[in-house]
Amino acid sequence: MKSFDVRWMLMLFGTAVGAGILFLPIRAGTGGFWPIVVMCFLIFPMVYLSHRNLARFVNSGSKPQMDITEVVTEHFGRGWGWVITILYFFAIYPICLAYGVGITNTIDSFLASTYDIHINRFILALVLVAIMMSVMLLSELWVTRICNWLVYPLCAVLFIFALYLIPHWDFKAALARTPDFGEFIKVVWLTLPVLVFAFNHSPAVSTFAQSTQKEYPDEFDKKTDKIEFGTAIILLVFVMMFVFSCTLCMSGDDFNAAREANIPVLSYFAQKIGNPVIAYGGPLVAVLAIGSSFFGHYYGAFEGLCGLVQKAKGQEGVKAPGGVRIAATIFMFVTVVLVGYLNPSILGFIEDLGGPFIAAILFIMPVIAIYKVPSLAKYKNALQDGFIFLMGALTILSIIGKML
Repeated sequence: MKSFDVRWMLMLFGTAVGAGILFLPIRAGTGGFWPIVVMCFLIFPMVYLSHRNLARFVNSGSKPQMDITEVVTEHFGRGWGWVITILYFFAIYPICLAYGVGITNTIDSFLASTYDIHINRFILALVLVAIMMSVMLLSELWVTRICNWLVYPLCAVLFIFALYLIPHWDFKAALARTPDFGEFIKVVWLTLPVLVFAFNHSPAVSTFAQSTQKEYPDEFDKKTDKIEFGTAIILLVFVMMFVFSCTLCMSGDDFNAAREANIPVLSYFAQKIGNPVIAYGGPLVAVLAIGSSFFGHYYGAFEGLCGLVQKAKGQEGVKAPGGVRIAATIFMFVTVVLVGYLNPSILGFIEDLGGPFIAAILFIMPVIAIYKVPSLAKYKNALQDGFIFLMGALTILSIIGKML
């Protein structure tokens, strides 16, 4: 493996490990221990096969270095290109907004509980979002490097936290929450949007696929597959180990309280346990996770927004000029700051917007393309494609299940 491969593997890992991992225990743990065991067996093939399909889709354009919005228009035509580009944008943009809320709440909670410092929420959101956005003004190489610098300590701290929480494990309470079969299935089903979101790194896949095409012009498919496989393994080990450890420390009342507080699970532990390690380490994990994930999601949201503007101007397939890119940057900054100040529910963003929209773009659309686009026909695999399509459909339908 070259440094390019490792750098992108960590970039994709960092994109996935954001608000999702910090809120997944709150949603997944409501059914106790055994539903999470089932989720472990489902999530690895879901993550690897879906992201591999999306990377192959981006690489299937007739010209090199085409982004996902251009490839969509080429394969599905202008009308469907509009629809899918809108879906792509709204699969990612709300998550950037959620990160504005998450980073503001994390720092606000830390300053208030640890130092009794209270800062005007708008000013706090403005400063924190400005710091994250300033990184995106750098080149792709430097953004991936900074993301890697965040990911190394993030992996270490997640692992240490998972081990540190072991003395607080309560198997009796976790196993006591085992639901009956119907409730068991419902817990797994309604957790799918948050589960998909917690492992999702699709916002960075388009940029990753283009970069791999440029680095390995003769074997980009093989390389994207290997990098995605490695990313999926790292995600499975670190994310699910962390989720198991958190879930075994929480009661049913804890899950409800954490959800109502609208804070990451480690910020909740910092308040509940009161240990200085948790008090300082919890916010550190949240900042590292949200920061590294924001970069990858910003790539996708910015690309989708520029693609929509270019389509509105009738200039599909043409890279957005400087004026459009500046306007898109300003739009992203203003809206992320505003939503960070308003403080809506983060889990609501994930369950109602992020997860289902991501499933449509990540699970459904590439499978349809494999059976519609001649250049992708070589990738047909009925068993794998059927599994991915089914899991995507169940994730989207979970909105109806939640309402019912």
